[in-house]
Amino acid sequence: MTKLINNYYDLERSAVAVKNNTHRTLVGGLWEEIGGLQFNFLVENGLEPDKKILDIGCGCLRVGVHIVKYLDSGNYYGSDLSQDLLDVGFDVELGNLGLQHKLPKSQLLCESEFRFEKLNASFDFALALSVFTHLPLNQIRLCIERLTPVMAEGGLFFATFFICEEGQDWAKSITQTDEVVTHPDSDPYHYRESDIEYCIGGLPWEAEIVGDWNHPRNQKMIIFKRKRHISLADRIKKSYRAFML
Repeated sequence: MTKLINNYYDLERSAVAVKNNTHRTLVGGLWEEIGGLQFNFLVENGLEPDKKILDIGCGCLRVGVHIVKYLDSGNYYGSDLSQDLLDVGFDVELGNLGLQHKLPKSQLLCESEFRFEKLNASFDFALALSVFTHLPLNQIRLCIERLTPVMAEGGLFFATFFICEEGQDWAKSITQTDEVVTHPDSDPYHYRESDIEYCIGGLPWEAEIVGDWNHPRNQKMIIFKRKRHISLADRIKKSYRAFML
């Protein structure tokens, strides 16, 4: 039997949760608390109604319901492993709030390999909350690599990690909170700052470690900024100016 990357890849588990109306618990619970926390952070960091955002690992739209309500119609896009979670998010969570008219269902992509180009859109913002905390490092690198071509220059990507702080032993399990213990080699994962730098090495991104943002499970926020393209002519001018100094 093939070992799953994490429990979220168990699609039968997701289907059962949707059938039993426990989908909110499946995606981590704290529906209002974390949904509101994410939304407020996005707005405080520049999200405006006319901007387009990709919510990676959107599940059943815990933060999606807030974002869809706030954005202009058609500006929210989501991707997730589970079609069942996407369906209950659209049919139930958005439906109960009367927001389905603001989101074409075709903008909810069921995808396990980060093939974001299937959405045929360019994004000003992207979000991956409680996604990289459950993935091995090369899966994170793959996600960022495939996100790169669909992000607008200057676009911001917000992602959470469990961090191995300076002085902590990366090779040992780390207690993040009373209910969360992270590991170097199994889900949930913790990473060093240098691991995060590896994920963007050679790619047009720069990373800012925000750290604490009041997440109840001690997930730390990283802001990745898509670098702007510098033309060959501009690079030559820059090199010439440096040479003349």
